[in-house]
Amino acid sequence: METTTLIPHSRPYLGQKEITAVSEVIESQEVGQGFRVTRFEQSMADYLGLLGGVAVSSGTAALHMALLALGVSAGNEVVMPSYVCAAPWIATAHIGAIPKIVDIDPRTFGIDVEQVKAAITGKTRAIIVPHLFGCSADLAPLQLLNIPIIEDCAQTLGAMYHGQPVGSFGQATICSFYATKLLCTGEGGMVLSNNARMVETLRMLREYDEKQFLYPKSFNYKMTDLQAALGLCQLERFPDSLMRRATIAHRYLSELAHLPVELPSIPQDRTHIFYRFVLKISRPIDESIQRLEGKGIQCRRPVFQPLHRYLGLRGFPHSEHVFSTALSIPIHPSLTDEDVDRIITILQEELT
Repeated sequence: METTTLIPHSRPYLGQKEITAVSEVIESQEVGQGFRVTRFEQSMADYLGLLGGVAVSSGTAALHMALLALGVSAGNEVVMPSYVCAAPWIATAHIGAIPKIVDIDPRTFGIDVEQVKAAITGKTRAIIVPHLFGCSADLAPLQLLNIPIIEDCAQTLGAMYHGQPVGSFGQATICSFYATKLLCTGEGGMVLSNNARMVETLRMLREYDEKQFLYPKSFNYKMTDLQAALGLCQLERFPDSLMRRATIAHRYLSELAHLPVELPSIPQDRTHIFYRFVLKISRPIDESIQRLEGKGIQCRRPVFQPLHRYLGLRGFPHSEHVFSTALSIPIHPSLTDEDVDRIITILQEELT
């Protein structure tokens, strides 16, 4: 009986260069944090036009350290959107700070500026601004609030906002290098900043060995040279990766336009690098995911569950609507042209 090969929703974009780079690290026997981590940090900072970066063990660790470096402590408040993965809430709660959850702009999935304004109190110490799926949130009005901004670029590295790289606006920028993120090191993350004192504080927070004094907030959040070797290769190949995503996205935008779905919105002052290609559909999401997987396409909800649902909160109509209608289809650079043809054909059949 013939079986249909499943096209995965996400997949790392790895090749022989990465295999060779990791092999060289193993042969060197210097597999812990070393000069490759330092080189990766500087390469990422150069890419974003920032002063420096501090590589860490995960994107969640990066968020935690960014909050600490900004002086956020127990009892302070941190504003964040509901429609996001759990990491911002986890990092904030881990400090003992209070997450203030707000709704989103349903067009771009970015944090709603007016709701941020309403959420600010005398206890607010930071705003976490996730740039979701490849498109920037609206940063300019947030900068006017004079509250430190942490840009979460886990999904939008390489995008532009007002002609400037996303990740170059906030007091701190975090990246995630999880297996299926834009740059893959298996696990890993980074905090970047233009503030020299913050970068130094971040280095102190990342590790505690061989220090002249004990700093109680320090932890072991180090990245290994094995991971950094992957990251350096991934960064070198990143322009090709983004170009492939753009090519696939162009086909989706043109060949799915006649379907009764809502295609991704791209504001004129921004670019979209299509980490995810998210459709809004009128059919039940879970049923559609199941039917499409039966046809050989693995699709997903782009966010597993909004924060307000975890917390039992009401009053987030845009996050709730998007949770009920958003469908993420495969767009990773490993897709072949034949894969893309098949995805388009099946979507045309199933969503008409």
